[in-house]
Amino acid sequence: MDDRVVISGIGSVTPLGITTRQTWAGLLAGRSGVDRISLFDPSDLPTRIAAEVRGFDAGAYLAPKQANRTSRTSQFAVVAAREAIRDAGLPSDLSETEAAVILNSAVSGFAEVQEATEAFHSGGTRRISPRFVPSSLTNMPACEIAIDLGVHGPVNASALACASGAHALVEARRLVLSGDADVVLAGGADASITPVMFAGLSAMRALSRRNDSPAEASRPFDADRDGFVFGEGAVVMVVERLSRAQARGATGYAEILGGALTSDAFNIVAPEPSGRYATRAITRALRAARLDPGDVDLVCAHGTSTRANDRTETAALRQALGAAADDVAVSAPKSMVGHLIGAAGAVAGLVCALAISEGVIPPTLNYTTPDPDCDLDYVPGCAREQSVRHAFTNAFGFGGQNCVVAFGAI
Repeated sequence: MDDRVVISGIGSVTPLGITTRQTWAGLLAGRSGVDRISLFDPSDLPTRIAAEVRGFDAGAYLAPKQANRTSRTSQFAVVAAREAIRDAGLPSDLSETEAAVILNSAVSGFAEVQEATEAFHSGGTRRISPRFVPSSLTNMPACEIAIDLGVHGPVNASALACASGAHALVEARRLVLSGDADVVLAGGADASITPVMFAGLSAMRALSRRNDSPAEASRPFDADRDGFVFGEGAVVMVVERLSRAQARGATGYAEILGGALTSDAFNIVAPEPSGRYATRAITRALRAARLDPGDVDLVCAHGTSTRANDRTETAALRQALGAAADDVAVSAPKSMVGHLIGAAGAVAGLVCALAISEGVIPPTLNYTTPDPDCDLDYVPGCAREQSVRHAFTNAFGFGGQNCVVAFGAI
C-alpha cells in the first residue's frame, strides 16, 4: 500500500504577493513585505508597521455576495485554496472527490469582534450585522473553502496559536493515511491587523518598534532584534497520496514525512528557556520521518525576531541535531513576510516544499550583527542554491505549543 503522502499543490496570499509564485520570488529576492500600517491609522500606537497583504481586492476574486459575507481571513483562505487546486490539477468542484479541509487559525474573527463591538457602542444592537457571528467564528475560513469548492468530507479548524498552520499539515497526512480522505486542503490563515490587536501586543512589548525602517524591523537571530512584526495572509496546500497525484500527471513538490507536537507547559507567552520540549518535538518528528540529524539539509525556523524565542530555538536545534547543527542551513521567512500567526507554519511548509523542489533556499533578511547565543548558519542576506533532500520546519506558539513537520524529496 502506498503510504507516501505529498504536497501536490500550493496556494498563497501573503505580504509578498497574491500567488505562490509572487511569494516565492519575493522570498528568494530577499524582499520585505513590511511597511507602515495602511488598514487603520496607527499614529497613536508604539508600533506603526505591519506585514499587510497590500492591493488585495476581494471583489476581483469573489462574487459580490461571497465577498460581502466573508471575513478578510476567509477571503484569503478561499483565494489560496483555489490556487492550490489549480496548481495540483484538480477540478474546481470537489463534490465527487473524497476531499477534506483542515484550515487552522489563531486569531481568526478578532477583527470582526472589534468591528462589531465598536458598532454596538456607537449605535446599539441595530448596528450589529447579521453576518457578524458567522464571519467571526474560527472554523469559518475552513467552511468557506468547503462551500466554495464543494468539499463534503471532514472540515476541521484547530487553534494552536503560531503552530496552527504547521499542525494542519500533520493532521492532513494522518487523514490521508487513515483513509478518511483522498485529498486534503490544509494550511492556515489569519488577518487581524487591528488597533486593539496592536495595542495589546504593544502592551506586551512583543512587537518591533522600528517604525522608521520597516524593512529592517524583522531580524530573526540578529543581535539587534527588538520584537516580531505582525502580519496577515493564508497558505493552503493540497495533500494526497503520491500514487494518486502521479496517476493524473501531477508532479508534486515534497513528501510530508511526519511530524510531532509537544507542550512546554511553562508560560502562556515565553518559551521554556532550556528549549528541552522544543528539542523533544524536533527529535520526535525526525524519528517519525525516519531521519537522522545528519540527513537534514534545511530548517525553516520559527525565527520570530524576539529575544527569547530566537535564543531558545537555536538552543533546541543544537540539542536535537548535535554536531550536525553546524552543517544545516536555517532560513527564517518571517524576516520578509512578518509573522502571519495562524498561517506562519503553513508559510514555512511552503518554503520547505519549494526549497526541496527547486534546490534553492530563501535567505534570512537583516541578519547583520551576530548574536553569540544564535550561532547557526542562517543563510544571511542572499538566497542559496543548494540541493535539499530533507527539511523540517519549527512552529512554536503562545502557550508553549510546539509543532515540527519533516519533509523529503519525492
